[in-house]
Amino acid sequence: MGMNVGSDSTTEDEGIVDINTTPLIDVMLVLLIMLIITIPLQTQSVSIDLPQGNPPPATHEVPVVTLAIDFDNAITWNGEPVASEAELQSRLAEIAIGPEDMRAEFHVVPNRLADYKTVIHVMADAQRLGVTKMAILGHEQFLAP
Repeated sequence: MGMNVGSDSTTEDEGIVDINTTPLIDVMLVLLIMLIITIPLQTQSVSIDLPQGNPPPATHEVPVVTLAIDFDNAITWNGEPVASEAELQSRLAEIAIGPEDMRAEFHVVPNRLADYKTVIHVMADAQRLGVTKMAILGHEQFLAP
């Protein structure tokens, strides 16, 4: 027990009003270290074969196929509606055959309200069937005004 010497105070026990922040800082440092350790590293990567140097000049006109995906997920091939999945796959297989420099360019033009699932499905089918020249057009509609 302690005694208060030289004080006119009548209370014997005065509490410490300052909070001890050392345990709080220790706990926060442990939580920070745990957070840093548990953050997963980005392991997903996409391999892209980028062209080297300047492309050679075109000796012939390359055909362009435009596939539009409307807001209701209706697919049109150069303005003509595509009726079924089988028809889409057969058309994609047609543009994937032949020599590499003679293949058609495949342009996907999705509407801003089209489902992501539909757009990715079409692009995955094209890649699976061997379409190598693919582009996504119409990205300016997604920019903020």
